[in-house]
Amino acid sequence: MSEFSIKELLLEGKVLQEVVIKGWVRTFRSNRFIALNDGSTINNIQCVVDFENFDETLLKRITTGATLEIKGTLVESQGKGQKIEVQVSDLEVLGDADPDEYPIQPKKHSMEFLREKAHLRVRTNTFGAVMRVRSALSFAIHSYFRENGFVYTHTPIITGSDAEGAGEMFRITTLDAKNPELNENGEVDYSQDFFGKETNLTVSGQLEGEAFALALKKIYTFGPTFRAENSNTSRHLAEFWMIEPEVAFLDLVGNMDLAEDFIKSVLKYILENCKDDLEFLNKRLLDEEKTKPQNERSELSLLEKLHFVVDNQFKRVSYTEAIDILKRSKPNKKKKFQYIIEEWGADLQSEHERYLVEKHFKCPVILFDYPAKIKAFYMRLNDDQKTVRAMDVLFPGIGEIVGGSQREERYDVLLQKMRELDIDEKELWWYLDLRKFGTAVHSGFGLGFERLVQFSTGMTNIRDVIPFPRTPQNAEF
Repeated sequence: MSEFSIKELLLEGKVLQEVVIKGWVRTFRSNRFIALNDGSTINNIQCVVDFENFDETLLKRITTGATLEIKGTLVESQGKGQKIEVQVSDLEVLGDADPDEYPIQPKKHSMEFLREKAHLRVRTNTFGAVMRVRSALSFAIHSYFRENGFVYTHTPIITGSDAEGAGEMFRITTLDAKNPELNENGEVDYSQDFFGKETNLTVSGQLEGEAFALALKKIYTFGPTFRAENSNTSRHLAEFWMIEPEVAFLDLVGNMDLAEDFIKSVLKYILENCKDDLEFLNKRLLDEEKTKPQNERSELSLLEKLHFVVDNQFKRVSYTEAIDILKRSKPNKKKKFQYIIEEWGADLQSEHERYLVEKHFKCPVILFDYPAKIKAFYMRLNDDQKTVRAMDVLFPGIGEIVGGSQREERYDVLLQKMRELDIDEKELWWYLDLRKFGTAVHSGFGLGFERLVQFSTGMTNIRDVIPFPRTPQNAEF
């Protein structure tokens, strides 16, 4: 008698086959019908118990959340809702779940309640589906880069530099919290710290990634990053994962090509390999939309959004052209935007990005050539001295999902920009070295993995697409 996953049985199971399955009870009806799930698929398998053959004490232990090992025969189902079921010949309770205490009962739970039970919420259909899609996306990302000749690179989690220049970083220290050693100026003496200097958790692996791209040509990082932004919103996490490719000899146009091809590839993969989970999440989102006022409902379902990206050519638009479109738009003229666009140089908000994608162009959009003043120091300055070779990829329902640029490869220009922004050139001496020794045109982008999972699953809160979210005042589990 062989052990099978439920997914295997539902896909390839043969009638009259003797099977062993293990999983968790979703429901137990009429002392006869067990709905069992093992996490391999969103679908349960029905196991039929002839209660006359089993002790009543054993049957009372079959409760929602309990772990079972079931042996039996796969047969055609006599009831509706499933093609096959298991006729149980032997049953063992591997782990009990007290029904008076087990919190994930078969009823609707709020997302807030489930976040408080993050160690158990993955047993629900919604979170099981989300985490399987997350896993499939991870696999697709690594597969894409491997198939396209990229070298997977592990950049440091502990860093002495702030790649984004925002200063919102978590400090790493072994100094005494109550009595740190002070220097002659009365400031904390980080020379006495473990690394001999002030260090933090990284917000990006980009700078180190550039060093490897300028030796290995095509690299990518995919790892955890951290931001100490005290923002309790549905879009922010303190710990999140970033995908960051860097490519030598690639200009901005090539960078846009790479971003579009990459995103389409990984979304195609889940459309082909996560059909059951996406269909469930699509229906869930449609049901959720019905509870909203008509004017707040999304025009596209989850599956339509995914196909909207996969099936459409991304429209490439300069920042300057986008500003003109937004200034002339009805929402701007009628002051329907929360942030009114009045002049060139404005930092675009999600509402503006979504308008361009959903209303004006009706396809994904890549904006490029942003004002230098609103972008990072490492982006290549254009000849107009006002704009940089930056690009953002905009999606429906979410706005910006990818941010990238052609990097400034010219030593003198980079040094000047760092001095203007008061960035310590002694701290980033090695980054400047890359421009002194065999510099080259190179580009890259960053994609927040949780943003991608959010888009792919239709979840409205980013805390619901990562196993154990880290947010302000919350480091539970």
